[in-house]
Amino acid sequence: MPAPKHKPLTFYQTPLPGVDIGELQGKLIVIEGPDAVGRSTQVRMLKTWLEELGHAVLDTGMARSALAGKGIRQAKEGNILGPVTMTLYYLTDFADRLENEIIPALRAGFVVLMDRYIFSIMARAIARGQSRAWIERTTGFALVPHQVLYLRAEVTDLISRVVVGKGAFDYWESGLDMGFGRDMYDSFVRYQTRLIRVFDSLSAPYGFEVVDAGRPTQEVFEALQAAISGVTGRPGRTAGRAAPRKRPAGHAVHRQRAPLPDGRGSV
Repeated sequence: MPAPKHKPLTFYQTPLPGVDIGELQGKLIVIEGPDAVGRSTQVRMLKTWLEELGHAVLDTGMARSALAGKGIRQAKEGNILGPVTMTLYYLTDFADRLENEIIPALRAGFVVLMDRYIFSIMARAIARGQSRAWIERTTGFALVPHQVLYLRAEVTDLISRVVVGKGAFDYWESGLDMGFGRDMYDSFVRYQTRLIRVFDSLSAPYGFEVVDAGRPTQEVFEALQAAISGVTGRPGRTAGRAAPRKRPAGHAVHRQRAPLPDGRGSV
């Protein structure tokens, strides 16, 4: 079966200089959702599955860039980042990965699997009180993905996964830098509730496909497989090219389509 036809990649607003969109032959697939929803687990499983099908796959995520990744991790250890500084730090990290990892991989015909995209940066910024219009303009250099799969779960699901998985709440995932609650648990509930609300508000304007992530891991994986198969098809001739070089350092999927946003009011 031939690969399905999809619109060519484009930028949300401002194109990066020197990038010829016509050269980007790969597929850009994004897995989004709040903290502790199971994104990283699903990305690992999806990467293995896609490679077994014969696709060349690059997986990448937040705070992994050669330019800013280490600095973000060090700054978060000291709990000293202000909300705007944190947003700009993550945008720098994303811009570096876009230019030096994501675009080269797409040019080589890879499936690029994103563990979070600009939408997590946007959601965190808006949940911390920053202007939605500002963050949408600031992230306008991003490519429009072929597919955004939003793993949606209720806060109660997230709490149980944190307790069983990590065993403790994280300072930043709980929004303690903003003092949302009386303690870490209360702050986690309030902050993640705000995040989910923002993700829900972004869903229709940005064409998210909503996946029920409150189910067992395998059921979520099978739903993602079904959704992604409609985008990737069989690997093409470019799938076997060498990977781009980095710089050192149940099946319920609800599809929502809408025009690209030009800027909207705050959530």
